[in-house]
Amino acid sequence: MTHDWAEAWKDGYGVLERQPDTVAKVEALVERLVRRGGWPDAESIYRVLAAADRLTRAAMWLIVHMSYARKVDLSGAALPAQSFKSDPEGHTGGSLNMAPAFAGYLAANVLSGVTRAWVMGQGHCVAAIEAINVLTGDVSPAQRQRYDRTEAGLSQLVSDFYGYGIRADGAPAAPLGSHAGPQTAGAVSEGGYLGFAELQYVHMPLRGESLVAFLSDGAFEEQRGSDWAPRWWRAEDSGLATPVMILNGRRIEERSEIEQEGGQVWLERHLALSGFDPVGIDGRDPAAFAWAILESEERLKRFSADPERRYPAPLPYVIARTIKGFGFPGAGTNRAHNLPLSGNPSTDAGAREAFNAATAQLFVPMAELDAAVGVLRTHALQHRPPESLQPAATRRPEAPREPALNPVMGEASPMEALDAWFVDLVAANPHLRPRVGSPDELRSNRMGKTVDRLKHRVNRPEPGTAEAVDGAVITALNEEAVSGAALGNKGGLNLIVSYEAFAMKMLGALRQEIVFARRQREAGAPAGWISIPLLATSHTWENSKNEQSHQDPTLGEALLGEMSDTARVLFPIDANSAVAALQSVYRTRGQIACLVTPKRVLPWLLDAAGAAGLVARGWAHLAGAPDDAQVQIVAVGAYQALEALKARDRLEARGHRACVTAVLEPGRLRAPRDALEAECTLADAEIEAAFPRALPRVLVSHTRPEPMQGLLRRIDGGGDQLISRGYIGRGGTFDVFGMLFANRCTWAHLIEAAARSLDVSPSDLLTEPELKAVAGRANPRALDMATF
Repeated sequence: MTHDWAEAWKDGYGVLERQPDTVAKVEALVERLVRRGGWPDAESIYRVLAAADRLTRAAMWLIVHMSYARKVDLSGAALPAQSFKSDPEGHTGGSLNMAPAFAGYLAANVLSGVTRAWVMGQGHCVAAIEAINVLTGDVSPAQRQRYDRTEAGLSQLVSDFYGYGIRADGAPAAPLGSHAGPQTAGAVSEGGYLGFAELQYVHMPLRGESLVAFLSDGAFEEQRGSDWAPRWWRAEDSGLATPVMILNGRRIEERSEIEQEGGQVWLERHLALSGFDPVGIDGRDPAAFAWAILESEERLKRFSADPERRYPAPLPYVIARTIKGFGFPGAGTNRAHNLPLSGNPSTDAGAREAFNAATAQLFVPMAELDAAVGVLRTHALQHRPPESLQPAATRRPEAPREPALNPVMGEASPMEALDAWFVDLVAANPHLRPRVGSPDELRSNRMGKTVDRLKHRVNRPEPGTAEAVDGAVITALNEEAVSGAALGNKGGLNLIVSYEAFAMKMLGALRQEIVFARRQREAGAPAGWISIPLLATSHTWENSKNEQSHQDPTLGEALLGEMSDTARVLFPIDANSAVAALQSVYRTRGQIACLVTPKRVLPWLLDAAGAAGLVARGWAHLAGAPDDAQVQIVAVGAYQALEALKARDRLEARGHRACVTAVLEPGRLRAPRDALEAECTLADAEIEAAFPRALPRVLVSHTRPEPMQGLLRRIDGGGDQLISRGYIGRGGTFDVFGMLFANRCTWAHLIEAAARSLDVSPSDLLTEPELKAVAGRANPRALDMATF
């Protein structure tokens, strides 16, 4: 009987043919598994591999129906014209290539008795995941009542795919999208931004875990940094990570760069130079994927067990050779990326005939499929979770223990205060694996204690420097790569630090996380990972010594466009408010928070209680009160708050009552765009009490004035009731005062604006030299040397 199962598997299963090297590898694997006692006999193992064949073919059959058909026929009969979509859609070729890969991953889990984490970089191949999930019955709660392994359930699935259904509230009507989403059981990333999974996967598995990362050859040329993975992996604090590239040789309109350079041979040389241990397999065979995953982990375990091991580790890298769209007409052509057939089956008889002929070769009778699924559904027997509950998809680390606050009562650098508190936070939470991602210059950004404690991760530490093999600071001159270290480490404690201007390069990676986490909230299953802060420092106003490339507030403006319950943007005004703001981030889950934080020494403006109040409300009155003021100056940003206070002093000295209000988190003041955002924004009554409608205001912002004014429409009385100042695109090699002056944000420019609101002449408030400086007719330093 054992011989019969083995021979039957070796004969292949229709389009799934066996290559001799795959047969040899699998035979060795079977012998090893039986010898180790994990399986009683070879027959049982070959039954698992045969089941993976049937699941693969059934998934491929379902995938092409998802692209082209409105329904399925479980008798295997040819579909008539009316059963096809009038407007087919789907990234069919890549999804077909993912079917054997994901089925092989499931088989590897069965053979080892371990549910591995998985991530898929090519999120547009989601049809493969959804097809296999539905066929195995491992679907998300929202899909459970809609999709099952019946003709009605599978017809609903193919009809919903690119069905464009929309509910009355504007949400998608179906729990199914064009990319991996929160309703895709087991998904942790949309994968819509090619290349970011490549940066994150090596940082994802915790020690004792295993992860498989499905990657595309197209993404290889999209994003730098993936070839540094061996530089970061450590047996001491990392789980097993197996990257699997689907090498199909094509992107949308032409061959991939790998294909043009020489294909697999060239890629293997490139990977070896980067420290990888390439493993080539047949990408059309699920058994090859199962073997490769288990073999890769064996190699990494052998390295880890060597007491003389030296880094970088020879990280296995699976190269799965295939052609795009394997198993269906049009395979290997540019068409295979999306719709492989040369015509639309609903109107083209030739395309319809080709579809029906191909699906007949892929069809698996339901009884045979049911038996295969039964072989693969070993979770209860092996006491392991289903793949929908894989470790990366269920992150909810213990809440961090908070260190004591040590508020400052004098001048201090906000970044230095954050540095000291973060080091204490890490010390208080040894159970949470820390990752700090920084492109460079942590010390310059006043994070010296963090560097000294956590150290840069390197393979060969240099004596006398803050470097260590097990360092937790991930540094490379690539913003996306270092942000990936923190974004991937969702089982731990994270921090990203960057110049404000250069953090713009991280925006795509941040937005992918924000969008996915927001959709999880919408689905009623919010992410459980500890929120991740990005410290945007050396920022626009204090990086005045450099040119305008270093003077850019766009990141905060862009993040303020996202939903404020998931993407937070905070502007601390001193050391105490910076620490209170960072503390608030680590108390939340599933959020990305950007703290635009000064690194220079600044006066303290708030004590500990005041800072806590600022964070709790999102705003605080720094001087005066709105019910006793003739004008309110609203400041967003530290340097802006200091100028606002100077302006108030002059106004008060000239007999005009003014209130200065700092806004730490502008998103709290916005008009909410849906019910979830409304939960974190201020009620109308609180807005009116803090920002009375009838009170004229001057707004001075760290950002450009227009987007901030638009965001704060709820405090905008219109016309001369609200006058805005902020970054207007002027810069150069200045000092801080020079930046403020060039962008008309000095205290005197605020006085000029307030004069309009008070309906008084600026000459009543400013001296003659000051007036000339504001008008651009005299030395600006008259304002810098003014007394109040």
